[in-house]
Amino acid sequence: MPDMLVKLYDLPDNSGLLAGLREKNIHIKRAMTADKSKLVDFVGAHFPENWRNESDCAFSRLPSNAFVAIKDKQIIGFALYDVVVRNFFGPTGVLEEYRGLGIGKALLLETLHAMHNEGYAYAIIGWVEAALDFYAKTVGAIAIPDSFPGPYRDLLALT
Repeated sequence: MPDMLVKLYDLPDNSGLLAGLREKNIHIKRAMTADKSKLVDFVGAHFPENWRNESDCAFSRLPSNAFVAIKDKQIIGFALYDVVVRNFFGPTGVLEEYRGLGIGKALLLETLHAMHNEGYAYAIIGWVEAALDFYAKTVGAIAIPDSFPGPYRDLLALT
């Protein structure tokens, strides 16, 4: 479960991907404060419990560090950054029935572009389990050797 490193100054454009999702009535947006309870509840209902805490943390500054995928006014996916430690992407997730449509890719790219626009040159994708190939292919991320458990080593959940 290594962390991965990605160059933010060399990201692919995702305007075509976003347009294709809009044609399916799926929209990616930065979450606003009014979205907080819906996002925190969504994450708590569909993903690991500790991600609920991280989604809550995403609203500790403005604009938030959360992006959401919306269909029919319902959250179907999310991506967070700077909620575990600074300069970290994740966690992120998409409801199972919506996977394979490019939503995860769009959330990843929107989030990484936002990080770049905030002045980051690189980002860490934290605690990557099964998605190593996805991140490598999508944004050229590379595994960081000996990076697990890294900043997670002192989590109460791991002890």
